[in-house]
Amino acid sequence: QVQLVESGGGSVRAGGSLRLSCSSSQDTLARYSIGWFRQAPGKEREGVSCISDINERTIYYPDSMKGRFTISRDTAENTVYLLMNNLKPEDTAVYYCARADPFQCTPKGFIPPMFDSWGQGTQVTVSM
Repeated sequence: QVQLVESGGGSVRAGGSLRLSCSSSQDTLARYSIGWFRQAPGKEREGVSCISDINERTIYYPDSMKGRFTISRDTAENTVYLLMNNLKPEDTAVYYCARADPFQCTPKGFIPPMFDSWGQGTQVTVSM
C-alpha cells in the first residue's frame, strides 16, 4: 500500500554515527506507528525502535536497543529518523522502516507481523 523509503545507510567505522530517514510520498506518517527494524543475513528481523502517531507520542526501545539509538519525527518533513551513535560491528544489518496502526509501540505490539507496509531497506555496515 504505502511506499516507505529509507535512506541514510552506508559504511562507517566503529564508533561513528549515522542518521537514517524514513519517508513516504503517498501518506502522512504522523497517522501511524512507525518502527525501525533490522535484519542481518540469515537472521530474524529485530525491532530497533518505534514511534507512535503524533497524538499518542509514545516512543519505545527494546531493552537491547536502549542507549545508542534515538528515534524522532519531523512532521513537517513527513519523515521519521533513527539516529545511531557509537555504532558497533554487530549493528551491521539492513535497516527497515515499517508502518503499523497506532498503539503498536509497545513490547507486545512492536513485532513485524503487526506492520503492514515496509520500505526496501538501507544497508548499514560497521567495520572496526
